[in-house]
Amino acid sequence: MPQTKVSPVSQDKIAAHDCGSAMAKPQLVVAPVATSKLSVNAPEFYPSGYNPSFTDSSFEDGCDGYPTLTEYVQDFLNHLTEQPGCFETEIEHFAETLNGWVTTDEALQELVELIYRQATSVPNFSYMGARLCNYLSHHLTINPQSGNFRQLLLQRCRTEYENRDQAAKGDEATRKQFHAFVLFLAELYLNLEIKGTKGQVMRAEILQTGLRELLNALFSNPVDNNLICAVKLLKLTGSVLEDAWKEKGKTDMDEMVQRIENVVLDANCSRDVKQMLLKLVELRSSNWGRVHVTSTYREATPENDPNYFMNEPTFYTSEGVPFTAADPDYQEKYQELLDREDFFPDYEENGTDLSGAGDPYFDDIDDEMDPEIEEAYEKFCLESERKRKQ
Repeated sequence: MPQTKVSPVSQDKIAAHDCGSAMAKPQLVVAPVATSKLSVNAPEFYPSGYNPSFTDSSFEDGCDGYPTLTEYVQDFLNHLTEQPGCFETEIEHFAETLNGWVTTDEALQELVELIYRQATSVPNFSYMGARLCNYLSHHLTINPQSGNFRQLLLQRCRTEYENRDQAAKGDEATRKQFHAFVLFLAELYLNLEIKGTKGQVMRAEILQTGLRELLNALFSNPVDNNLICAVKLLKLTGSVLEDAWKEKGKTDMDEMVQRIENVVLDANCSRDVKQMLLKLVELRSSNWGRVHVTSTYREATPENDPNYFMNEPTFYTSEGVPFTAADPDYQEKYQELLDREDFFPDYEENGTDLSGAGDPYFDDIDDEMDPEIEEAYEKFCLESERKRKQ
Protein backbone atom coordinates (compact mmCIF):
# COMPACT_ATOMS: atom_id res chain seq x y z
CA MET A 1 0.00 0.00 0.00
CA PRO A 2 1.60 3.28 -1.01
CA GLN A 3 2.49 5.88 1.73
CA THR A 4 0.78 9.28 1.67
CA LYS A 5 2.82 12.35 2.47
CA VAL A 6 1.22 14.57 5.03
CA SER A 7 1.69 18.25 4.77
CA PRO A 8 3.02 20.11 7.83
CA VAL A 9 -0.35 21.73 8.33
CA SER A 10 -2.09 18.36 8.40
CA GLN A 11 0.48 17.01 10.85
CA ASP A 12 -0.28 19.86 13.20
CA LYS A 13 -3.99 19.09 12.98
CA ILE A 14 -3.41 15.41 13.72
CA ALA A 15 -1.18 16.16 16.66
CA ALA A 16 -3.80 18.47 18.05
CA HIS A 17 -6.50 15.85 17.67
CA ASP A 18 -4.41 13.16 19.40
CA CYS A 19 -4.07 15.29 22.51
CA GLY A 20 -7.69 14.52 23.24
CA SER A 21 -10.90 16.40 22.99
CA ALA A 22 -10.75 17.51 26.63
CA MET A 23 -8.53 20.52 25.74
CA ALA A 24 -9.28 22.30 22.49
CA LYS A 25 -6.36 23.97 20.71
CA PRO A 26 -6.66 27.07 18.49
CA GLN A 27 -6.07 26.33 14.87
CA LEU A 28 -3.10 27.94 13.13
CA VAL A 29 -4.01 30.02 10.11
CA VAL A 30 -1.16 30.73 7.69
CA ALA A 31 -1.52 33.85 5.53
CA PRO A 32 -0.34 33.66 1.97
CA VAL A 33 3.06 35.25 1.25
CA ALA A 34 2.85 38.42 -0.88
CA THR A 35 5.47 39.20 -3.48
CA SER A 36 7.73 42.19 -2.41
CA LYS A 37 8.17 45.13 -4.80
CA LEU A 38 11.40 46.37 -3.08
CA SER A 39 14.52 46.27 -5.18
CA VAL A 40 18.17 47.06 -4.62
CA ASN A 41 18.08 48.85 -7.92
CA ALA A 42 15.34 51.27 -6.84
CA PRO A 43 16.17 55.02 -6.99
CA GLU A 44 17.35 56.79 -3.79
CA PHE A 45 14.54 58.14 -1.61
CA TYR A 46 14.43 61.87 -0.69
CA PRO A 47 11.95 63.54 1.71
CA SER A 48 9.32 65.83 0.29
CA GLY A 49 10.71 69.29 -0.52
CA TYR A 50 14.35 68.18 -0.58
CA ASN A 51 16.40 69.19 -3.58
CA PRO A 52 19.14 66.59 -4.19
CA SER A 53 21.01 68.96 -6.51
CA PHE A 54 21.56 71.53 -3.67
CA THR A 55 24.98 71.39 -2.02
CA ASP A 56 26.08 73.57 0.91
CA SER A 57 29.82 73.94 1.32
CA SER A 58 29.45 74.88 4.98
CA PHE A 59 27.47 71.69 5.57
CA GLU A 60 30.12 69.63 3.87
CA ASP A 61 32.78 71.29 6.02
CA GLY A 62 30.86 70.45 9.16
CA CYS A 63 30.11 66.80 8.38
CA ASP A 64 31.24 63.91 10.53
CA GLY A 65 30.72 65.96 13.69
CA TYR A 66 33.29 68.66 12.92
CA PRO A 67 32.24 72.32 13.26
CA THR A 68 32.47 74.82 10.45
CA LEU A 69 34.88 77.76 10.62
CA THR A 70 32.02 80.06 11.56
CA GLU A 71 30.87 77.78 14.36
CA TYR A 72 34.38 77.30 15.73
CA VAL A 73 35.23 81.00 15.76
CA GLN A 74 31.85 82.04 17.16
CA ASP A 75 32.09 79.47 19.96
CA PHE A 76 35.52 80.80 20.91
CA LEU A 77 34.30 84.41 20.87
CA ASN A 78 31.36 83.52 23.10
CA HIS A 79 33.73 81.66 25.40
CA LEU A 80 35.96 84.74 25.72
CA THR A 81 32.92 86.89 26.40
CA GLU A 82 31.90 84.68 29.32
CA GLN A 83 35.41 83.93 30.59
CA PRO A 84 37.82 86.69 29.53
CA GLY A 85 40.47 85.34 31.90
CA CYS A 86 41.02 82.40 29.52
CA PHE A 87 42.54 84.64 26.84
CA GLU A 88 46.17 84.16 27.87
CA THR A 89 45.95 80.39 28.18
CA GLU A 90 43.89 79.62 25.05
CA ILE A 91 44.75 82.23 22.44
CA GLU A 92 47.87 80.42 21.22
CA HIS A 93 45.98 77.21 20.47
CA PHE A 94 43.21 79.22 18.80
CA ALA A 95 45.67 80.96 16.48
CA GLU A 96 47.39 77.68 15.60
CA THR A 97 44.04 76.14 14.71
CA LEU A 98 43.17 79.10 12.49
CA ASN A 99 46.49 78.84 10.69
CA GLY A 100 45.52 75.34 9.59
CA TRP A 101 42.00 76.39 8.66
CA VAL A 102 42.10 79.93 7.25
CA THR A 103 43.86 79.32 3.95
CA THR A 104 41.77 81.38 1.52
CA ASP A 105 40.81 85.02 1.07
CA GLU A 106 37.15 84.19 1.73
CA ALA A 107 37.93 82.45 5.01
CA LEU A 108 40.06 85.39 6.19
CA GLN A 109 37.29 87.84 5.30
CA GLU A 110 34.82 85.72 7.22
CA LEU A 111 37.10 85.65 10.28
CA VAL A 112 37.48 89.45 10.25
CA GLU A 113 33.73 89.96 9.96
CA LEU A 114 32.95 87.58 12.84
CA ILE A 115 35.34 89.34 15.21
CA TYR A 116 34.19 92.80 14.12
CA ARG A 117 30.53 91.96 14.68
CA GLN A 118 31.24 90.47 18.12
CA ALA A 119 33.27 93.52 19.17
CA THR A 120 30.61 96.01 18.05
CA SER A 121 27.48 94.16 19.14
CA VAL A 122 28.33 92.47 22.44
CA PRO A 123 28.65 94.85 25.40
CA ASN A 124 32.10 95.03 27.01
CA PHE A 125 33.76 92.90 24.31
CA SER A 126 35.46 95.83 22.54
CA TYR A 127 38.59 95.57 24.72
CA MET A 128 38.87 91.80 24.37
CA GLY A 129 38.15 92.06 20.65
CA ALA A 130 40.98 94.58 20.23
CA ARG A 131 43.40 92.32 22.09
CA LEU A 132 42.33 89.39 19.94
CA CYS A 133 42.84 91.43 16.77
CA ASN A 134 46.30 92.47 17.88
CA TYR A 135 47.36 88.87 18.58
CA LEU A 136 46.01 87.50 15.31
CA SER A 137 47.60 90.33 13.32
CA HIS A 138 51.00 89.08 14.50
CA HIS A 139 50.40 85.32 14.46
CA LEU A 140 48.20 84.49 11.46
CA THR A 141 50.46 83.26 8.68
CA ILE A 142 48.13 83.80 5.72
CA ASN A 143 49.05 86.88 3.70
CA PRO A 144 46.99 87.00 0.49
CA GLN A 145 47.16 89.70 -2.15
CA SER A 146 43.88 91.18 -0.92
CA GLY A 147 45.55 92.03 2.38
CA ASN A 148 46.58 90.41 5.65
CA PHE A 149 44.40 90.24 8.76
CA ARG A 150 45.21 93.75 10.02
CA GLN A 151 44.68 95.36 6.62
CA LEU A 152 41.31 93.68 6.12
CA LEU A 153 40.28 94.68 9.64
CA LEU A 154 41.12 98.35 9.01
CA GLN A 155 39.27 98.21 5.69
CA ARG A 156 36.20 96.90 7.51
CA CYS A 157 36.45 99.72 10.05
CA ARG A 158 36.84 102.27 7.25
CA THR A 159 33.48 101.24 5.81
CA GLU A 160 31.77 102.26 9.05
CA TYR A 161 33.99 105.30 9.52
CA GLU A 162 33.00 106.84 6.19
CA ASN A 163 29.36 106.90 7.34
CA ARG A 164 30.17 108.71 10.59
CA ASP A 165 28.25 111.93 9.87
CA GLN A 166 25.08 110.13 8.82
CA ALA A 167 25.34 107.73 11.76
CA ALA A 168 25.77 110.56 14.29
CA LYS A 169 22.57 112.15 12.94
CA GLY A 170 20.65 108.88 12.65
CA ASP A 171 17.95 107.42 14.84
CA GLU A 172 18.66 105.97 18.27
CA ALA A 173 19.40 102.43 17.02
CA THR A 174 21.79 103.76 14.37
CA ARG A 175 23.61 105.95 16.88
CA LYS A 176 23.89 103.06 19.33
CA GLN A 177 25.61 100.91 16.71
CA PHE A 178 27.84 103.84 15.75
CA HIS A 179 28.88 104.39 19.38
CA ALA A 180 29.85 100.72 19.71
CA PHE A 181 32.07 101.13 16.64
CA VAL A 182 33.66 104.31 18.06
CA LEU A 183 34.63 102.61 21.33
CA PHE A 184 35.97 99.54 19.50
CA LEU A 185 38.12 101.80 17.33
CA ALA A 186 39.41 103.48 20.50
CA GLU A 187 40.40 100.08 21.93
CA LEU A 188 42.10 99.20 18.66
CA TYR A 189 44.12 102.39 18.83
CA LEU A 190 45.33 101.49 22.32
CA ASN A 191 45.96 97.77 21.73
CA LEU A 192 46.85 97.27 18.06
CA GLU A 193 50.64 97.24 17.84
CA ILE A 194 52.46 97.90 14.57
CA LYS A 195 56.16 97.31 14.12
CA GLY A 196 58.06 100.17 12.52
CA THR A 197 60.84 99.91 9.98
CA LYS A 198 63.43 99.78 12.76
CA GLY A 199 61.52 97.19 14.77
CA GLN A 200 60.01 99.66 17.19
CA VAL A 201 56.41 99.15 18.34
CA MET A 202 54.02 101.92 17.32
CA ARG A 203 50.32 102.67 17.31
CA ALA A 204 48.38 102.90 14.07
CA GLU A 205 48.65 106.50 12.89
CA ILE A 206 45.51 106.18 10.81
CA LEU A 207 43.46 105.34 13.90
CA GLN A 208 44.67 108.49 15.65
CA THR A 209 43.39 110.59 12.76
CA GLY A 210 40.17 108.60 12.66
CA LEU A 211 39.42 109.20 16.34
CA ARG A 212 39.89 112.95 15.83
CA GLU A 213 37.26 112.97 13.09
CA LEU A 214 34.90 110.75 15.07
CA LEU A 215 35.03 113.24 17.95
CA ASN A 216 34.19 116.03 15.52
CA ALA A 217 31.17 114.08 14.30
CA LEU A 218 29.95 113.47 17.85
CA PHE A 219 30.35 117.09 18.98
CA SER A 220 28.74 118.38 15.77
CA ASN A 221 25.55 116.56 16.77
CA PRO A 222 25.39 117.27 20.52
CA VAL A 223 22.56 115.03 21.62
CA ASP A 224 22.98 113.32 24.97
CA ASN A 225 24.09 109.86 23.84
CA ASN A 226 26.57 111.33 21.32
CA LEU A 227 28.13 113.45 24.07
CA ILE A 228 28.25 110.51 26.48
CA CYS A 229 30.07 108.47 23.83
CA ALA A 230 32.55 111.33 23.34
CA VAL A 231 33.21 111.47 27.09
CA LYS A 232 33.86 107.70 27.18
CA LEU A 233 36.19 107.99 24.20
CA LEU A 234 38.25 110.79 25.75
CA LYS A 235 38.42 109.13 29.16
CA LEU A 236 39.76 106.03 27.42
CA THR A 237 42.23 107.61 25.01
CA GLY A 238 42.56 111.28 26.03
CA SER A 239 45.97 111.04 27.68
CA VAL A 240 47.46 108.96 24.84
CA LEU A 241 45.99 111.20 22.14
CA GLU A 242 47.21 114.37 23.81
CA ASP A 243 50.74 112.98 24.20
CA ALA A 244 50.80 111.97 20.54
CA TRP A 245 49.51 115.36 19.40
CA LYS A 246 51.99 117.23 21.58
CA GLU A 247 54.88 115.26 20.09
CA LYS A 248 53.85 116.65 16.72
CA GLY A 249 53.39 120.17 18.08
CA LYS A 250 49.62 120.04 17.63
CA THR A 251 47.02 121.66 19.90
CA ASP A 252 44.16 119.35 18.99
CA MET A 253 43.30 118.60 22.62
CA ASP A 254 43.02 122.31 23.42
CA GLU A 255 40.58 122.61 20.54
CA MET A 256 38.59 119.66 21.86
CA VAL A 257 38.34 121.22 25.31
CA GLN A 258 37.15 124.46 23.73
CA ARG A 259 34.44 122.57 21.88
CA ILE A 260 33.37 120.90 25.10
CA GLU A 261 33.07 124.26 26.84
CA ASN A 262 31.00 125.60 23.96
CA VAL A 263 28.68 122.60 24.19
CA VAL A 264 28.22 123.16 27.91
CA LEU A 265 27.27 126.79 27.29
CA ASP A 266 25.14 126.47 24.17
CA ALA A 267 23.88 122.93 23.62
CA ASN A 268 20.47 121.77 24.82
CA CYS A 269 21.84 118.67 26.51
CA SER A 270 20.74 117.44 29.91
CA ARG A 271 22.19 118.73 33.15
CA ASP A 272 23.78 115.36 33.94
CA VAL A 273 25.59 115.30 30.61
CA LYS A 274 26.89 118.82 31.16
CA GLN A 275 28.25 117.65 34.52
CA MET A 276 30.01 114.79 32.78
CA LEU A 277 31.60 117.20 30.32
CA LEU A 278 32.78 119.53 33.08
CA LYS A 279 34.25 116.57 34.99
CA LEU A 280 36.09 115.59 31.82
CA VAL A 281 37.59 119.08 31.51
CA GLU A 282 38.64 118.85 35.16
CA LEU A 283 40.24 115.46 34.53
CA ARG A 284 42.23 116.86 31.64
CA SER A 285 43.41 119.82 33.75
CA SER A 286 44.85 117.30 36.23
CA ASN A 287 46.88 115.68 33.41
CA TRP A 288 44.27 112.92 33.02
CA GLY A 289 44.82 111.81 36.60
CA ARG A 290 48.43 110.85 36.00
CA VAL A 291 51.03 111.49 38.71
CA HIS A 292 54.58 112.19 37.61
CA VAL A 293 57.52 111.86 40.02
CA THR A 294 59.38 115.17 39.83
CA SER A 295 62.53 114.15 41.71
CA THR A 296 64.68 111.07 41.66
CA TYR A 297 65.01 108.84 44.68
CA ARG A 298 67.38 110.07 47.37
CA GLU A 299 68.33 108.32 50.56
CA ALA A 300 66.45 109.78 53.52
CA THR A 301 68.49 112.02 55.81
CA PRO A 302 67.55 114.38 58.68
CA GLU A 303 68.07 117.29 56.26
CA ASN A 304 65.72 116.15 53.42
CA ASP A 305 63.13 114.09 55.30
CA PRO A 306 61.09 115.75 58.07
CA ASN A 307 59.85 112.33 59.22
CA TYR A 308 63.32 110.87 59.47
CA PHE A 309 63.17 110.56 63.28
CA MET A 310 59.52 109.52 63.45
CA ASN A 311 60.22 105.87 64.19
CA GLU A 312 63.30 106.39 66.37
CA PRO A 313 63.14 104.94 69.91
CA THR A 314 62.71 107.19 72.95
CA PHE A 315 65.23 107.13 75.83
CA TYR A 316 65.16 108.68 79.31
CA THR A 317 67.86 110.45 81.28
CA SER A 318 68.55 109.74 84.93
CA GLU A 319 66.13 112.60 85.73
CA GLY A 320 63.39 110.96 83.65
CA VAL A 321 63.62 113.48 80.78
CA PRO A 322 62.83 111.81 77.41
CA PHE A 323 65.12 112.27 74.43
CA THR A 324 65.49 110.84 70.90
CA ALA A 325 68.05 110.87 68.11
CA ALA A 326 66.62 114.22 67.00
CA ASP A 327 67.78 115.87 70.24
CA PRO A 328 70.89 118.09 69.71
CA ASP A 329 72.52 116.58 72.83
CA TYR A 330 71.64 113.03 71.79
CA GLN A 331 75.19 111.67 71.72
CA GLU A 332 76.06 113.07 75.15
CA LYS A 333 72.83 111.88 76.77
CA TYR A 334 73.02 108.46 75.15
CA GLN A 335 76.61 108.00 76.34
CA GLU A 336 75.48 108.89 79.85
CA LEU A 337 72.77 106.26 79.53
CA LEU A 338 75.34 103.66 78.51
CA ASP A 339 77.59 104.60 81.44
CA ARG A 340 74.68 104.28 83.81
CA GLU A 341 73.85 100.81 82.49
CA ASP A 342 77.34 99.64 83.41
CA PHE A 343 76.22 99.69 87.02
CA PHE A 344 73.56 97.10 86.18
CA PRO A 345 75.33 94.63 83.91
CA ASP A 346 72.76 91.93 84.50
CA TYR A 347 69.78 93.98 83.24
CA GLU A 348 68.69 94.89 79.76
CA GLU A 349 67.19 98.28 78.90
CA ASN A 350 63.69 96.88 79.42
CA GLY A 351 64.56 95.62 82.89
CA THR A 352 64.76 91.92 82.06
CA ASP A 353 66.76 89.96 84.59
CA LEU A 354 69.68 88.30 82.84
CA SER A 355 71.28 86.74 85.90
CA GLY A 356 71.33 83.00 86.03
CA ALA A 357 69.65 80.84 88.64
CA GLY A 358 71.52 80.56 91.90
CA ASP A 359 73.32 83.91 91.61
CA PRO A 360 74.68 84.54 95.15
CA TYR A 361 74.05 88.30 94.96
CA PHE A 362 70.37 87.95 94.11
CA ASP A 363 69.89 84.95 96.38
CA ASP A 364 70.85 87.10 99.37
CA ILE A 365 68.00 89.54 98.70
CA ASP A 366 65.09 89.01 101.09
CA ASP A 367 61.65 89.21 99.51
CA GLU A 368 60.11 90.51 102.78
CA MET A 369 59.65 94.28 103.44
CA ASP A 370 61.50 96.16 106.12
CA PRO A 371 59.13 96.64 109.16
CA GLU A 372 59.25 100.42 108.89
CA ILE A 373 58.58 100.37 105.18
CA GLU A 374 55.75 97.91 105.67
CA GLU A 375 54.17 100.12 108.37
CA ALA A 376 54.48 103.22 106.19
CA TYR A 377 52.92 101.36 103.27
CA GLU A 378 49.93 100.27 105.36
CA LYS A 379 49.35 103.87 106.56
CA PHE A 380 49.52 105.04 102.96
CA CYS A 381 46.90 102.50 101.85
CA LEU A 382 44.54 103.42 104.73
CA GLU A 383 44.89 107.15 104.05
CA SER A 384 44.23 106.61 100.35
CA GLU A 385 41.10 104.60 101.14
CA ARG A 386 39.83 107.29 103.57
CA LYS A 387 40.27 110.05 101.02
CA ARG A 388 38.51 107.99 98.35
CA LYS A 389 35.43 107.59 100.56
CA GLN A 390 35.17 111.30 101.39
